[in-house]
Amino acid sequence: MSLPSNDAPPLERRAWLVEGRVQGVGFREWTRREAERLPKIRGFVRNLADGRVEVVAEGPPSELAALAGVLSRGPLHARVTRVSPVDPPAALSLEGFVVLH
Repeated sequence: MSLPSNDAPPLERRAWLVEGRVQGVGFREWTRREAERLPKIRGFVRNLADGRVEVVAEGPPSELAALAGVLSRGPLHARVTRVSPVDPPAALSLEGFVVLH
């Protein structure tokens, strides 16, 4: 007897720190909307006290790559100077993609 195959791609977890003019320009809400265009992404975005924005996401590698690609662009009034991958937190228990305050 063979086991059923699982055709779903494996989920991965990634995190990025976004630097530049990324606070006070709608970056978090823009990131949430961009993430929601990717159907299997879940995670969060939040401002950090040092002026950077943290993005943590979980999903298929192709959708994570797409999200990483748009982070360097940012919304109209943002000016992203650097997007750095960082170690993601060990656990992520969110549904959907949310803005943390």
